[in-house]
Amino acid sequence: MSPPDWFSPSYEIARRRFREAAAAIGAVAERYAVETGGQDTNLTIDVVTVGSAAPRGVVIVSSGLHGVEGFFGSAIQLAWLARLVGGAAPPADGAVVLVHGLNPYGFARLRRTDAGNVDLNRNFLDTDEAYDGAPARYAALDRFLNPTSPPSRAEPFTLKALWYIRRFGLPALKEAVAGGQYLFPRGLFFGGRGPAPSAQIVRRHLATWVGSAPRVLHLDLHSGLGAHGGHRLLLLESADAPDVEWYRDTFGRDVVEPAAGGARTAYAASGTLGGWAQRHLRGTRYRFVNAEFGTYSIVRVLGALRAENRAHFFGRPGTASYRQAKTELLECFCPRSHRWREQVVKAGLALLDRAVEAQTP
Repeated sequence: MSPPDWFSPSYEIARRRFREAAAAIGAVAERYAVETGGQDTNLTIDVVTVGSAAPRGVVIVSSGLHGVEGFFGSAIQLAWLARLVGGAAPPADGAVVLVHGLNPYGFARLRRTDAGNVDLNRNFLDTDEAYDGAPARYAALDRFLNPTSPPSRAEPFTLKALWYIRRFGLPALKEAVAGGQYLFPRGLFFGGRGPAPSAQIVRRHLATWVGSAPRVLHLDLHSGLGAHGGHRLLLLESADAPDVEWYRDTFGRDVVEPAAGGARTAYAASGTLGGWAQRHLRGTRYRFVNAEFGTYSIVRVLGALRAENRAHFFGRPGTASYRQAKTELLECFCPRSHRWREQVVKAGLALLDRAVEAQTP
């Protein structure tokens, strides 16, 4: 099979293929039901562990934290499992944990958020942190970001977005818009009112998935930021942290991006999965990488998020504008281009190979 073949047309098919691949190598996919409070009653996070029962190091690969990005992340996980089905040996002294579809609702419904409109990568706050507040400029941008009407092609969104970028500067605008807000429940990048169902599952079970290995490297697969077909490894550590050189030696200096300093792909955000994991799994050397694979310009991606959010809350399913909003969101996070799909699967597998090698020297 070629790399594009690993991309599934739906959440249900991606999950079935994941389970079948696990069964083909004698592994069992653990299933964790995600409750939505609605009609979606068959949504699960599926977890497969491959390798040693007493590993010296663990690589955990998670997909679909941002729902619709699961199509891309699932493809990489399926392609890696296919190697084992084809006879490749699992790591002898290590283990790989594949966490499939962390946000199955968004995966199934072509949303970035969960059933409560929660951006799960803004939802991992600690018990002493309040699910409250917003970046200083978010309230002023609310009417632009979150119109209370269905999407419309007649609106000059791109011109408005470029005007705001020129006014505030792109780095400041990214942090104001996407850093995480807890005041506008129907707005973009809403972090929730408390731990979301998927986040609760991760909080309860992540330590079990990792086990007692002394070293853990977590690759969380994302798409939508950066150059088309390229990738960047976004770190929690700042440029002067000792571990940064380890990441550069392992993955290459040209793709590793520390959390502070220089022109950044990412932005500061609250309530991230990686930050929570590093704070709470202290019995192991826990390294975390947000593996971000680029698609289209930040203006186009924001436009797609904005239009889909409007369609979800104010549009009518089945209308042309509703369908177009869903189609564009999927394209912005999982482009149809065969070349893009080939690039990202090959690069994703190479990252996983390097991660396994680094964890089991």
